[in-house]
Amino acid sequence: MKMDIHEILKHLPHRYPIILVDRVLEIEKGRRIAALKNVSINEPVFMGHFPHYPVMPGVLIVEAMAQTAAILAFVSLDKPADRSAVYLFAGIDGARFKRQVGPGDQLRLEVELLREKAGIGKFSGRALVEGQVVAEAELLCAYRQIPALAG
Repeated sequence: MKMDIHEILKHLPHRYPIILVDRVLEIEKGRRIAALKNVSINEPVFMGHFPHYPVMPGVLIVEAMAQTAAILAFVSLDKPADRSAVYLFAGIDGARFKRQVGPGDQLRLEVELLREKAGIGKFSGRALVEGQVVAEAELLCAYRQIPALAG
C-alpha cells in the first residue's frame, strides 16, 4: 500500500506546519511501514534553527518517526484518523542522532511495530538519508479517544 499526501491526511490528524510525512512507500499492516519526509528550506523551523546553518531539530526527526508509526497504527486498526481520536507519544527510549539533517535532504522513515497491547504500541524507528542512518529510537505511542469529541 502506498499513500500520497492526500491519503496521509486521511490517516493523520496533523496539519501544516507539523505534518512531517510526505509519502508512504509501503505498509505491511500490523508489522512495518516506510515513508518519506522531504526537508525544505521553506520550513518555518529553519528561520530560527539556525538561520546561518539550517539543521532539522532532532525532536522533529523523532516526531516524523512517531507520525509514521501513527499511520501504521491507524491503518492496522482499520480506524481512520478523525477528530475523536489521537495517537500520542507515551515514551521515547534509546534515541540516537548520527548526523545532521538539513534542507535538501530526504528522510526515509522506517518503523516496525514490536508489540501492541491495550492501545499502546511499541515501535522501533529509524530515519535514513541516502541509505545512512541519521537517527533511531524506540517509541511508545498510545491510541486515545478524545472524550469531548468521542461520539
